[in-house]
Amino acid sequence: MNQVQISVSLLAADFARLGEEIKAVEPFIDMIHIDVMDGHFVPNLSMGAPVIEKLRSWTKLPFDVHLMIAPADPFLKDFAKAGANILTVHPEAGPHVYRTLQEIKHLGCKAGIALNPGTPVEVIHPLFDIVDLILVMTVNPGFGGQSFLMSGLTKIRDVRTLIDESGRDIQLEVDGGITPQTAPQVIEAGANILVAGTAIFKGNDYAKNIQDLRGKHG
Repeated sequence: MNQVQISVSLLAADFARLGEEIKAVEPFIDMIHIDVMDGHFVPNLSMGAPVIEKLRSWTKLPFDVHLMIAPADPFLKDFAKAGANILTVHPEAGPHVYRTLQEIKHLGCKAGIALNPGTPVEVIHPLFDIVDLILVMTVNPGFGGQSFLMSGLTKIRDVRTLIDESGRDIQLEVDGGITPQTAPQVIEAGANILVAGTAIFKGNDYAKNIQDLRGKHG
C-alpha cells in the first residue's frame, strides 16, 4: 500500500476563517473531514449542514462528513444537499443501520460506517455489500487533540483482513490521535486514509505537517 490519503479535520482549524484554512491545506491533501456533533451522541457541538453548504464553494475536494449524531436519518438529505460526498454514520445512531446506509447511497453519497473504540468489529459483517468506507476511531469521539488508543491497531488489522477477504473496494479510514509517530503504525496495520487535524493545524507550515504524516507513503 503505497498511496496514503489525508483527510484534514476542520475540527482543529480556526473556526473564524474556515474557508481560508481550507485553501491553505488544499494543495497538499485529498479530502476535507467534517465532524458533525450534536451534544447528545457525543459530548460536544460542532457545525451543521448550513456551515458545510457555505464551505462547499471554497474547494472541489471531497467532503468526508462524519455524522456523530443520533438520530442520523432525519438529517441525511440536508447534508447531502449541502455538498457531502461521503456520509459516515455510527451503527449506534439509529435502529436500522442498513437502511440508513441505503438512504445515503440513494442520495448520491458514498456510505461509511464508523466503529468507536467500544464497538466490536462484528457489527460490520452484514454491511460489507453496501459500505464504501469503514472508519476506525482510535479515540473516543467528541473532541480533537486526544491521545491515540493503541488498542485500535488490532481493530485496524482485523478490519483490513475482512476488507481483503471481501474482495470489495472499501476504504479503511482511521481517525484519532494521528501524528507523525502514530501514522506509520496505522498505515502498517492497513489504513489507507488518515484523518488528522491537530497535527496539521499547528504552527504555520501546514505543508510540512502533512508531509510528515505521509512519510514514505506520500
